[in-house]
Amino acid sequence: MSEKEYTKPEEIYSKVFRAGRRTYFFDVRETKAGDYYLTITESKKNMNEDGTFHYKKHKIYLYKEDFGKFKELLDDVTNFIIKEKGEEVISEKHQKDFNPENQSEIVEENKEAKQDEDQKEENLSTDDFTDVSFDDI
Repeated sequence: MSEKEYTKPEEIYSKVFRAGRRTYFFDVRETKAGDYYLTITESKKNMNEDGTFHYKKHKIYLYKEDFGKFKELLDDVTNFIIKEKGEEVISEKHQKDFNPENQSEIVEENKEAKQDEDQKEENLSTDDFTDVSFDDI
Protein backbone atom coordinates (compact mmCIF):
# COMPACT_ATOMS: atom_id res chain seq x y z
CA MET A 1 0.00 0.00 0.00
CA SER A 2 1.04 3.62 -0.43
CA GLU A 3 1.91 6.06 2.35
CA LYS A 4 -1.71 7.13 2.56
CA GLU A 5 -3.55 4.02 3.64
CA TYR A 6 -7.13 3.85 2.37
CA THR A 7 -9.73 3.29 5.05
CA LYS A 8 -13.42 2.75 4.39
CA PRO A 9 -15.60 5.51 5.88
CA GLU A 10 -17.14 4.36 9.15
CA GLU A 11 -20.91 4.10 9.33
CA ILE A 12 -22.20 6.33 12.13
CA TYR A 13 -25.92 5.58 11.79
CA SER A 14 -27.81 3.33 9.39
CA LYS A 15 -31.37 2.43 8.39
CA VAL A 16 -32.56 -0.23 5.92
CA PHE A 17 -35.75 -0.32 3.85
CA ARG A 18 -36.58 -3.55 1.99
CA ALA A 19 -38.96 -3.31 -0.97
CA GLY A 20 -39.33 -6.56 -2.89
CA ARG A 21 -36.13 -7.27 -4.85
CA ARG A 22 -34.76 -3.85 -3.90
CA THR A 23 -33.17 -2.81 -0.63
CA TYR A 24 -32.43 0.80 0.26
CA PHE A 25 -29.66 1.67 2.72
CA PHE A 26 -29.52 5.08 4.38
CA ASP A 27 -26.07 5.44 5.94
CA VAL A 28 -24.57 8.38 7.82
CA ARG A 29 -20.82 8.56 7.28
CA GLU A 30 -18.08 10.93 8.36
CA THR A 31 -15.86 13.07 6.13
CA LYS A 32 -12.11 13.41 6.73
CA ALA A 33 -12.87 16.81 8.26
CA GLY A 34 -15.19 15.16 10.81
CA ASP A 35 -18.53 16.30 9.34
CA TYR A 36 -21.38 13.93 8.51
CA TYR A 37 -22.96 13.14 5.13
CA LEU A 38 -25.60 10.72 3.90
CA THR A 39 -25.27 7.90 1.40
CA ILE A 40 -28.40 6.35 -0.07
CA THR A 41 -27.76 2.99 -1.73
CA GLU A 42 -30.23 1.02 -3.82
CA SER A 43 -29.29 -2.66 -4.05
CA LYS A 44 -31.24 -4.85 -6.47
CA LYS A 45 -30.97 -8.63 -6.64
CA ASN A 46 -30.52 -9.93 -10.20
CA MET A 47 -29.97 -13.39 -11.64
CA ASN A 48 -27.05 -14.30 -13.89
CA GLU A 49 -27.55 -16.55 -16.93
CA ASP A 50 -26.08 -19.48 -14.98
CA GLY A 51 -28.71 -19.11 -12.23
CA THR A 52 -26.47 -17.46 -9.67
CA PHE A 53 -27.37 -14.11 -8.13
CA HIS A 54 -25.60 -10.79 -8.07
CA TYR A 55 -26.52 -7.41 -6.64
CA LYS A 56 -26.56 -4.24 -8.71
CA LYS A 57 -25.96 -1.13 -6.60
CA HIS A 58 -26.55 2.55 -7.16
CA LYS A 59 -25.37 5.13 -4.65
CA ILE A 60 -26.16 8.78 -3.96
CA TYR A 61 -23.95 10.95 -1.75
CA LEU A 62 -25.84 13.78 -0.07
CA TYR A 63 -24.11 16.51 1.94
CA LYS A 64 -25.67 18.72 4.61
CA GLU A 65 -25.61 21.85 2.48
CA ASP A 66 -27.96 20.08 0.03
CA PHE A 67 -30.43 18.59 2.56
CA GLY A 68 -32.93 21.47 2.47
CA LYS A 69 -33.30 21.60 -1.32
CA PHE A 70 -33.25 17.78 -1.57
CA LYS A 71 -36.10 17.44 0.95
CA GLU A 72 -38.04 20.26 -0.74
CA LEU A 73 -37.78 18.64 -4.17
CA LEU A 74 -38.47 15.14 -2.83
CA ASP A 75 -41.62 16.40 -1.11
CA ASP A 76 -42.66 18.25 -4.26
CA VAL A 77 -42.28 15.32 -6.66
CA THR A 78 -43.77 12.73 -4.29
CA ASN A 79 -46.79 14.99 -3.65
CA PHE A 80 -47.17 15.47 -7.42
CA ILE A 81 -47.17 11.71 -8.02
CA ILE A 82 -49.70 11.03 -5.25
CA LYS A 83 -51.92 13.89 -6.48
CA GLU A 84 -51.80 12.73 -10.11
CA LYS A 85 -51.91 8.94 -9.64
CA GLY A 86 -52.99 8.32 -6.04
CA GLU A 87 -51.29 6.01 -3.59
CA GLU A 88 -52.48 2.77 -5.20
CA VAL A 89 -49.81 0.93 -7.18
CA ILE A 90 -50.87 0.51 -10.81
CA SER A 91 -48.67 -2.40 -11.83
CA GLU A 92 -51.14 -5.24 -12.14
CA LYS A 93 -50.07 -5.98 -15.72
CA HIS A 94 -46.65 -6.98 -14.36
CA GLN A 95 -48.17 -9.58 -12.06
CA LYS A 96 -48.35 -13.25 -13.02
CA ASP A 97 -52.16 -13.44 -12.82
CA PHE A 98 -52.80 -10.31 -14.93
CA ASN A 99 -55.87 -10.62 -17.17
CA PRO A 100 -56.28 -7.80 -19.73
CA GLU A 101 -60.00 -8.60 -20.11
CA ASN A 102 -60.59 -7.47 -16.51
CA GLN A 103 -58.70 -4.18 -17.00
CA SER A 104 -61.73 -2.07 -18.01
CA GLU A 105 -63.53 -3.12 -14.81
CA ILE A 106 -60.47 -2.35 -12.72
CA VAL A 107 -60.02 1.06 -14.37
CA GLU A 108 -63.66 1.94 -13.67
CA GLU A 109 -63.35 0.79 -10.03
CA ASN A 110 -60.17 2.87 -9.66
CA LYS A 111 -61.96 5.96 -11.05
CA GLU A 112 -64.79 5.52 -8.55
CA ALA A 113 -62.35 4.99 -5.68
CA LYS A 114 -60.38 8.09 -6.72
CA GLN A 115 -63.57 10.17 -6.80
CA ASP A 116 -64.43 8.92 -3.29
CA GLU A 117 -60.93 9.78 -2.07
CA ASP A 118 -61.08 13.24 -3.68
CA GLN A 119 -64.40 13.87 -1.94
CA LYS A 120 -62.99 12.77 1.43
CA GLU A 121 -59.89 14.92 0.86
CA GLU A 122 -62.02 18.00 0.19
CA ASN A 123 -63.76 17.45 3.52
CA LEU A 124 -60.51 17.26 5.50
CA SER A 125 -58.76 20.28 6.92
CA THR A 126 -54.99 20.66 6.86
CA ASP A 127 -54.99 20.01 10.62
CA ASP A 128 -55.84 16.37 9.85
CA PHE A 129 -52.44 15.76 8.21
CA THR A 130 -49.04 15.13 9.72
CA ASP A 131 -45.98 16.77 8.24
CA VAL A 132 -43.29 14.31 7.20
CA SER A 133 -39.79 15.09 8.40
CA PHE A 134 -36.57 13.62 7.10
CA ASP A 135 -34.50 14.97 10.00
CA ASP A 136 -33.69 11.52 11.31
CA ILE A 137 -32.21 10.28 8.04
